[in-house]
Amino acid sequence: MGWEPEQVPNQAYPNVARNASTFVGVRASVESSTVNQAGTAMQPVAGSRGHPSILDRIVESKRAEVQRLESRTDVLAAAARDAMPPRDFEAALRRRGQVALIAEIKRRSPGAGEICGLLDPAAQAASYEAGGAAAVSVLTDATYFSGSLEDLAAVRRSTALPVLRKDFVIDGVQLLEARAAGADAVLLIVRILDDPTLARLHALATDLGMAVLVEAHDGEEVDRALEAGARILGVNNRDLTTFQTRLDVTLSLVDRVPADVVLVSESGVRGAADVGRLGAAGVDAVLVGEWLVRQDDPEAAARSLSVQPRSSVRGR
Repeated sequence: MGWEPEQVPNQAYPNVARNASTFVGVRASVESSTVNQAGTAMQPVAGSRGHPSILDRIVESKRAEVQRLESRTDVLAAAARDAMPPRDFEAALRRRGQVALIAEIKRRSPGAGEICGLLDPAAQAASYEAGGAAAVSVLTDATYFSGSLEDLAAVRRSTALPVLRKDFVIDGVQLLEARAAGADAVLLIVRILDDPTLARLHALATDLGMAVLVEAHDGEEVDRALEAGARILGVNNRDLTTFQTRLDVTLSLVDRVPADVVLVSESGVRGAADVGRLGAAGVDAVLVGEWLVRQDDPEAAARSLSVQPRSSVRGR
C-alpha cells in the first residue's frame, strides 16, 4: 500500500495553516506552476543526436505524476497544514568550521544502476545520524530511483535530523505532497524550470515552511538560482544530460556564490579526501549518496565525512 496523507500526524504548523487553509489561494499557486500544453515549465534538455535525454524522460514522467495528483490538491493541502512542524534544514547546514553532511538514501540511479535494492531507509538514516550527519536526503522518485514517499516518512520517524525530499519538482502540488509527507526541505533543479516557475515554486515551498535546495550545474544556472532567492545553493557535479561527474564543477563555481548563501556540493564525493578538498575551498556542505550506501559500515563512513574542516573564506 502506498503512502497516504491521512497517515500524517495531526499537529498544525501555523505558517502552513495560514497558506493551506484557503484552498483557492493554494490552488492558484499550484495552477500557476503546472506543466501543461499551454505553457511548459521545464527547460528543454537535448539528448545526444536530438534524442530525449534521461532527464527529459524523467521530467516527462513527472508530468504524468502531476496530472494524477491534481485531483488530490485539497487533501494534500489539508495534510500539509496538519503535518509535523518542519525542522530547520538551513540551520543544520551552517556548521562553524566544519563541512556539514547531507547523507542520502538511494537505492539506484540511471547512471549507476542498482546500488542497494534491499536498503532499509530507517536503519540507514539512524546510522547516518549516529555518524554525525547534519541532514538526510531521500530519493522519492519510483520509476528511475526506486524511491518513495514511504521511504521519506520512515526516515522522518527514525531520526531527529531534517529530511530533504529529493525529486524532480515541476509543480506546486508536489510541494504540498512533500510537506504532507513530512519533508523539511525540497530540491528545485534550475535546469528543468524556467525563471518564473522557479521563483514561484521557491516562494510556495518557503510559505509551506520548507527550506529549498536550489540545484545548478554551471555559472548561468548559479546566477538564475540566486536571482530566484536561493539561500541554499547546490552545485551538482554530475551533468544530468550525460551523468558524468567531476568535483571540479563545484570548485570552478565557488567564487560565484555569496558568503551568506549555503553552498552544497552534490554528487561525486568518494571519501573524506574529497570532502576535505571541497571544505578547503569554502564549501559549506556535501550531499553524498552512492558512496555512503555502498559502505559496509554507514555510521563510520558518515563520521569520516562529517568531521572535515571548512575554510571560512568564500564568495563575493
